[in-house]
Amino acid sequence: MAVEEIHAEMVSSVWKVLVQPGAQVSAGDTLVILESMKMEIPVLTERTGTVQELHVVEGEVLQEGDLIAIVASA
Repeated sequence: MAVEEIHAEMVSSVWKVLVQPGAQVSAGDTLVILESMKMEIPVLTERTGTVQELHVVEGEVLQEGDLIAIVASA
């Protein structure tokens, strides 16, 4: 099983969570939308698979490098 860890690339806040653990996703799907300096930043998955873990909630402030989600593919 291949695993993709998705991390925050900058200090931002979680504006909207679009998936939950167990959700099936395709490469390029948006998992969450972050907000930083009045800009919306979609966070995408690079692989097709299942959201194994979701580590954020709406309104949470993230630091650069914080874990957002883990997506696993068969």
